[in-house]
Amino acid sequence: MTKSVLPVGSSVLQRLNRTLCPQGHVFRGWWVVGSGGLANFFGAILFMQAFGAYVLLIEDEFGWSKAALAGAFALARLESGLLGPLQGWMIDRFGPRVIMRYGLVIFGLGMIALSQIASIWDFYIVVFAIALGSSLGGFLSVTVALVNWFNRHRAKALALAQLGFSLGGVLVPITIFAMETFGWRATAIASGIIILLVTWPVTQVMHHRPEELGETRDGLPDVEFRTRSDAEAKVSHPIDRSWEFTAREALRTSSFWWISLGHASSLLVVGAVMVHLVLHVHDSLGYSLGTAGLIVALVTFMQIIGQVGITIVGDRVNKQVTVVICMGVHAAGLLLLAYAENMAMVIGFAVLHGIAWGVRGPLMQALRADYFGTASFGTIMGWSSLVVMVGMSIGPIFAGWMADHTGSYTAGFAVLSVAALFGSVFFVLAKKPMLPERGTAPNKKA
Repeated sequence: MTKSVLPVGSSVLQRLNRTLCPQGHVFRGWWVVGSGGLANFFGAILFMQAFGAYVLLIEDEFGWSKAALAGAFALARLESGLLGPLQGWMIDRFGPRVIMRYGLVIFGLGMIALSQIASIWDFYIVVFAIALGSSLGGFLSVTVALVNWFNRHRAKALALAQLGFSLGGVLVPITIFAMETFGWRATAIASGIIILLVTWPVTQVMHHRPEELGETRDGLPDVEFRTRSDAEAKVSHPIDRSWEFTAREALRTSSFWWISLGHASSLLVVGAVMVHLVLHVHDSLGYSLGTAGLIVALVTFMQIIGQVGITIVGDRVNKQVTVVICMGVHAAGLLLLAYAENMAMVIGFAVLHGIAWGVRGPLMQALRADYFGTASFGTIMGWSSLVVMVGMSIGPIFAGWMADHTGSYTAGFAVLSVAALFGSVFFVLAKKPMLPERGTAPNKKA
């Protein structure tokens, strides 16, 4: 028994060592992963995952409608979508580090300004600024960096960085506790100060591409190895980008639009849940704010489970098929929440929605990089965000409007779950595109 177990453990450690330290030292790309994860963590725990609690307490203080409050979130997400093409171009042109620094400063100042709002227009303007800062300082900038640093371990790297967002959600009860103890205004000020303090250390290692530091993607020659001796020889090869799509070429493929529409469909659910979950659990189902915070934490804990699973197998599974399955799981989870009559159904929603979100998120970004390459990934993702953020904007507004007019979230959540299920068809249609004809015959090796 001992003889059969030890080699297995040793093999696992060897594979882990080759992944983390392919050339005898920790590959710098993993530091980029850690830095991106920290940026996602602070954005999640201090605002994105805590937004529902802010909405609840602001509604109690000012009496604004659910649709009006959701409208601020939707407008902010739409702004992020409109910013996407410009942000993507700026990241490709100047690199993620400088963009993230400006973004996190805007984010921190926006959180401090949130503490001073006195009208619905103040709220809209401040949330708009926070969204601008968190967009520049978060997801897109981190994603562009990671797809450039990794090839073989791309899905793994994206999943690990997004774990930061999930961990922020798990710990969001801390933020809610601060709101209940010190008030939402004091919590907003403290959050802004924290963001400003972490801006420099978080962004210091966010280099754009490995070539800038004399590295290669994954820390290995950017070729497909046929033998382990090839990898260990550490032969230097230039990164072949001849097969990769330009942004213009990508936008001319149907796959770009199918992936974007599918992503938007998934965010119908994600956006509605982020804004209205706490309100629904507290107002409609009658549980305390603390309990609602624990449900948010459970969603993101299950998201971590999904992300850990993808970290292990994400570079070996069929990404397209897996994302289609996740869309169905999203829909099933939201239906459970829509018709929840007890805590067991709410917990069932949290498990399904969290796992689907954790698995789907990294795979969609990895799928884009697999299809279009990384040379113009920031610009391609930026243009995609124009479509994607429509879903993030419509979902919360629709759910809030239905709740205002029907007195419950049941109908709104049910409609959005069906829309997400039908949205899975977009991913079915998203086949890997062929590189268009160019002036010279490219190397089409993928």
